[in-house]
Amino acid sequence: MKIGILTSGGDCPGLNAVIRGTVLKGIKVHGHEFVGFRDGWRGVVEGDVMDLPRQSVRGISRQGGTILGTSRTNPFDGDGGPEVIKTHLERLGIQAIIAIGGEGTLAAAKRLTDAGLKIVGVPKTVDNDLEATDYTFGFDTAVHIATEAIDRLRTTGESHHRCMIAEVMGRNAGWIALHAGIASGAHAILIPEQQVSIGQITSWVDKAHERGRAPLVVVAEGFVTSGMQSPHSIRGMDTFGRPRLGGIADQLAPEIEAFTGIETRATTLGHIQRGGVPSAFDRVLATRLGMAAIDAVVDGRWGTMVSLSGTEINHVEFEAALGNLKTVPQHRYDEAAILFG
Repeated sequence: MKIGILTSGGDCPGLNAVIRGTVLKGIKVHGHEFVGFRDGWRGVVEGDVMDLPRQSVRGISRQGGTILGTSRTNPFDGDGGPEVIKTHLERLGIQAIIAIGGEGTLAAAKRLTDAGLKIVGVPKTVDNDLEATDYTFGFDTAVHIATEAIDRLRTTGESHHRCMIAEVMGRNAGWIALHAGIASGAHAILIPEQQVSIGQITSWVDKAHERGRAPLVVVAEGFVTSGMQSPHSIRGMDTFGRPRLGGIADQLAPEIEAFTGIETRATTLGHIQRGGVPSAFDRVLATRLGMAAIDAVVDGRWGTMVSLSGTEINHVEFEAALGNLKTVPQHRYDEAAILFG
């Protein structure tokens, strides 16, 4: 069988480990042939592929990014669609697709599966907000990167007696902010799941300052104060019709400084969280998911996604992953809130 692999959406530490796990097991155990679609769904829509022999994946599990390239192409836009894709697959002799991506990628994969294509999914998102899997690869690495950066912000904040705000990724779920904030000892953690007033934020900042500390605030990009109607977005929409978020820390900094009189600085970590080499945890998880994905192809589990449940890899329907976002539950936020101020 000839199988095509794609990586779509935002890049993420661990993508190459998935590719390696899939190709190695697929060749060594099942004797399959692999190609990679260049730049996500764009390569699928245009029939743009590269061969993936065993030597092409040698040593790539420790590399960041993706050797296939990625994009946020919607396969149903423009000249795309199921019939166009089927034509390319038949021409190239590709019998199945393994799609590695987040919510947008897997939603597109489901629509294409419903149209008759043979697709298996692998969940990917640094936000860790996909339902039906305990963790997604890339999340652990992003938390490590964010924690290290916030630790550095803390030292400069303490030197200047400033309040420091670190903005991390998190469109609809605050998992990165929660974990990195707890790990770095933040005095306030602001996440999309919890609307908080400016008054409450400045109260936490004042309490930390009164104890002689340099206040540290960690905020997810999708956070909304109790006075805002929607997340801060000034960069338009992406190809899936979602607002491009970013900049909430810059919006909060002058307000906190005006209310408290404490000099306040904001830093947005942005794409730094996606870059660099994956952590050991993410390399192992991504490899296991890749090997499980090729098993799903062999078993004909079309329209399913591999997932982590506890320490075991399972298979779930696309619907289970796309029905609801996995957000931070109230009790997890309440745990962290004990540490605020």
